[in-house]
Amino acid sequence: MDHDPELKLRQSDVMDPARAQAMQVALGDEATLNAGDPLPPFFHQLYFWSPAPPDGLGRDGHPKVGGVIPDMGLPRRMWAEGRLAFNAPLRLGDEAERVTVCENAVRKVGRTGPLAFVTLRHEMWQQGALCVSEWQDLVYREDPDLDAPRPVPPMAPVDEEDAVERAFDATLLFRYSALTFNGHRIHYDQPYARAVEGYDGLVVHGPLLAQHLMLMAEAALGSLERFRFRATSPLMHHEVGTFCRKGRSLWVRGPDGRLCMEAEA
Repeated sequence: MDHDPELKLRQSDVMDPARAQAMQVALGDEATLNAGDPLPPFFHQLYFWSPAPPDGLGRDGHPKVGGVIPDMGLPRRMWAEGRLAFNAPLRLGDEAERVTVCENAVRKVGRTGPLAFVTLRHEMWQQGALCVSEWQDLVYREDPDLDAPRPVPPMAPVDEEDAVERAFDATLLFRYSALTFNGHRIHYDQPYARAVEGYDGLVVHGPLLAQHLMLMAEAALGSLERFRFRATSPLMHHEVGTFCRKGRSLWVRGPDGRLCMEAEA
């Protein structure tokens, strides 16, 4: 479980405008982005892929752990929280580099059993300048007891200034998985999501929820300098989520009123 803070993963990619345009269309917008334009916040998820051969994948469809991400000895992976600092926009059409290190890896025991927490730091550089810094907090768990009672999620606020309802179907989840090269089976393999990981359907990607919240914040507040988000309860593909903003606070409310994600811009 030891991690090497000196171990770095370096990846280079050209910020292909076609990928960004495909993302705009998948989100229901017009394809307006072209070479030279600033990349919208969090669209860097479309780049810096880490493809692994079939024998290099775990049972969940993610690349097997090892290297930058240490093996924590637990099978289920979730993206729990993210923090971003936007120093300068990445520009479409130009090459960029991402440098990834593991800042922390620790195993603990919680109310539901063993847990492991891994924090990755990604730095994205272009033209010799640091443009975006991102901290990705991953949680690893044991397989769930499908007969155990589900934890009660917190309830979401209802005092928003702005609100937009959004629906997510299996096609959108598949397209987002493809655009971000995310093989996690909970987003497209319903029998696996239900029988192995204990979900009530396909799980809407946490980063996809965060993406909508970032675009909502940017539209209301202007260019973002910092953004933080934390997942609190999964949203299923058969549910409609309400995306809310009050000042610099944002959140996603499930159809039963539960808090699915909270964020701050």
